[in-house]
Amino acid sequence: MGISELEFPYRKVVVTGGAGFLGHFVVNKLNEFPDVQVTVPRSKNYDLVKEVNVKRLLEDTDPDLVIHMAAVVGGIGHNQKNPGRFFYDNLMMGVQLIEQSRLQGVKKFVAIGTVCAYPKYTPTPFSEDDLWNGYPEETNAPYGLAKKMMLVQSQSYREQYGFNSIFLLPANLYGPGDNFDLETSHVIPALIRKCVDAKENREPFIEAWGTGNVSREFLYVEDCAEGIVRASALYDEPAPVNLGSGREVVIKDLVETIARLTGYEGEIRWRSDRPDGQPRRQLNTTRAREKFGFEAGTNLEDGLTKTIAWYQENALTPR
Repeated sequence: MGISELEFPYRKVVVTGGAGFLGHFVVNKLNEFPDVQVTVPRSKNYDLVKEVNVKRLLEDTDPDLVIHMAAVVGGIGHNQKNPGRFFYDNLMMGVQLIEQSRLQGVKKFVAIGTVCAYPKYTPTPFSEDDLWNGYPEETNAPYGLAKKMMLVQSQSYREQYGFNSIFLLPANLYGPGDNFDLETSHVIPALIRKCVDAKENREPFIEAWGTGNVSREFLYVEDCAEGIVRASALYDEPAPVNLGSGREVVIKDLVETIARLTGYEGEIRWRSDRPDGQPRRQLNTTRAREKFGFEAGTNLEDGLTKTIAWYQENALTPR
């Protein structure tokens, strides 16, 4: 069953982070339902770290459904520089949005977590049942734990108040419209930018962080948006759910694929003095398939091709 065949049960929806990378695609999919009214709060009008603004947002919009995707995010380097901010801002947004949504009488809350919430040494593929079996990878633990607190809050509020809140765990995302700022971006947009710019500037090499021996799973952003909308409509249980492709790739292979697709033929130099992050990431996606029929439809090479094309058409690269 495709998105267009869903009967979406909510009419007034607030999507925090709806103007962001993932949020843009979620809002587009929600807008396919003619009776759904979507509100996207902007941070300049509603600083959701502060309780008074959370209350005001919910009073202004009176939503049936809140999808919370707003977050302070970044790659390994940005996490290392801002652990306190990443913890506090993400924790306070989530805690206060869930509490005020409960008080406001919101029918359902969809909390978007992160694969960074998993323990550093989790057996692959990651099962949702392994979430509490260890401490997250140190470079992004403050972010991952702040987001994971929404799972605790969702489950405890369901038990005490009967509040319908669900928790989704997307894999690492990529796609058109991603953040290509080398200071704050994740691995795929950073590598795409490095390869495209190096090719245009005829640079003999690019640098990549770590050893290249770790693995990651990547989910095309539009696939993730579909999973979120499907779960919003169909899933009402306390157990967390992974959203992923179920396929992992070694970072060295990823870099070589991006270089090939961008046409960059220079040397790739590995900065082994820089952190690798978590050793492996691959998600068990059985629960999403069984509970609300979600399976990723975009393979990695097709998704990378679309993302590279978007960057080449839209980004201001040196000429």
